[in-house]
Amino acid sequence: MIRNLWILTAFVFLAACSSETKKTEEKEQNIENNKEVSMKTIQLTKAEFTKKIVDYEKNPSTWNYLGDKPAIVDFYADWCGPCKAIAPVLEELAKEYSSEIYIYKVNTESEPELSALFGIRSIPSLLFIPMGENPQMLQGALPKNELKRVIDEVLLKK
Repeated sequence: MIRNLWILTAFVFLAACSSETKKTEEKEQNIENNKEVSMKTIQLTKAEFTKKIVDYEKNPSTWNYLGDKPAIVDFYADWCGPCKAIAPVLEELAKEYSSEIYIYKVNTESEPELSALFGIRSIPSLLFIPMGENPQMLQGALPKNELKRVIDEVLLKK
């Protein structure tokens, strides 16, 4: 009788633990899914850059933007103070303008070829890419209101 009680208790305990583990796994999955939704800036490697922005290897002398809406490319480094300061602003703008523009990020330390291609000498450097026009480069950690002005005037032509 006592043995059966212990077996029943162990069974109930294991079932409860299993249920809690499943709930914890579901919570972790929801957190991961929300991170993907809330993180709107897009990290680019050289390979992704040539697919989403411009294939400079195929057409080295011609700018042919491959995107379907205007974009900003933030050239940054993890150690850069001004880059760290502008990062949350770019995240906010990516959310605010999510249906109108893309905001990409290129780590200059990881992607030196892209940095050299665009002549990046100071960071952050922001490449603004309007549709059907040549891109424009701005340097420095611009304030949010100035970034919004450039997005509206240069990228969206408002």
